[in-house]
Amino acid sequence: MSHERTILHVDMDAFYASVEVLDDPSLAGRPVIVGGTPEGRGVVAAASYEARGFGVHSAMSAARARRLCPDGVFLRGRMERYHEISAGIGAIFRDFTPLVEPLSIDEAFLDVGGCLRLFGDGETIGRLIKDRIGDEVGLIASVGVAPNKFLAKLASDLEKPDGFVVIGSHEIQQRLDPLPVNRIWGVGRVFAGELNRLGINTIADLRNFRRQDLVNRWGDHARHILALAEGRDERPVVPDHAAKSIGNETTFRHDIAAADLLQEILDALVDKVAHRLRSQGLVARTVTLKARFADFSTPTRSETLTEPTDQTVLLREVGHRLLTERLDRGQRPLRLLGFTVSQLELAGAGQGELFVDQDRHRQQTLDRLVDSVHHRFGAKLGRGLRRSGEEPESD
Repeated sequence: MSHERTILHVDMDAFYASVEVLDDPSLAGRPVIVGGTPEGRGVVAAASYEARGFGVHSAMSAARARRLCPDGVFLRGRMERYHEISAGIGAIFRDFTPLVEPLSIDEAFLDVGGCLRLFGDGETIGRLIKDRIGDEVGLIASVGVAPNKFLAKLASDLEKPDGFVVIGSHEIQQRLDPLPVNRIWGVGRVFAGELNRLGINTIADLRNFRRQDLVNRWGDHARHILALAEGRDERPVVPDHAAKSIGNETTFRHDIAAADLLQEILDALVDKVAHRLRSQGLVARTVTLKARFADFSTPTRSETLTEPTDQTVLLREVGHRLLTERLDRGQRPLRLLGFTVSQLELAGAGQGELFVDQDRHRQQTLDRLVDSVHHRFGAKLGRGLRRSGEEPESD
């Protein structure tokens, strides 16, 4: 690298639930659960910190959330409102830098290296952004400032909620070494257990372990986590418009085996990806499903379409096919599910059709109508036109 980067990770605290409290202050201090129903149907999209204290978290079935937190306030969710607030937060980001990489509706990476002369150092910019979100939007963000994406995301999570942590290049190992090894991206509960059995409990333990033994056992994945343990991460911040693919994934806190729940979560991922395609005027030709099993194996299954598409129903059909027919899951539970589209091109760039496919035309019209209703009147009415799951909020 020719110079040290300055990366911010901004993560809205309990975003969906916080928006509900913002709009209805009587909910303050109560366990708010967004998604699902009080009768126990559907999936939790988000939970306030009060609800998390009862063990409720996103991607959990609403039935289990009700058992854990019987006095919780269950709300259907208002995706149109969340997107409205998210757009306002994104506008604040872009007042400082065009290099904004949204990870989801409630978090993003920012590369602010190009605006240091205008606004000050990374810490100053981070505080300006955090204060503006509080003053102009009325919500609390946790912010991490660091030389790379891994460290910035780690920093934003260290003191949540309402956190602000700077990790300077001179203190990387000092910050990392005492942390439990599962703080590293790619080290989940199962993998952490395997490392613990080797006597690797902290990041310092991992760095000081026999490197070749780890590589012999886990190959490239070991090399990856060792690089992160040393604070090395060269991935750039990639703005949405420059991305070569569009995807969304969610990691479950507890492995999920129920086929209907996995399909509902997949539907929510597909809906979000399809909406992003259409909002950017793109279509995709290749669809990829990513899954992670309890043993940390992470297979991917892809299918390339004969014609590129942005249609929700077609992308859902492919996603279901990859999940049920190509994954060879059997009854094994999953701990992660992801959906990505690639081979992107501008919509309408291909050769026009001599004869119009009426079914496809009808679906395109429905997608446009749902998007329009989503933006103008709210997601609830849009879901009345086409049933879709809530988008899980990142924790």
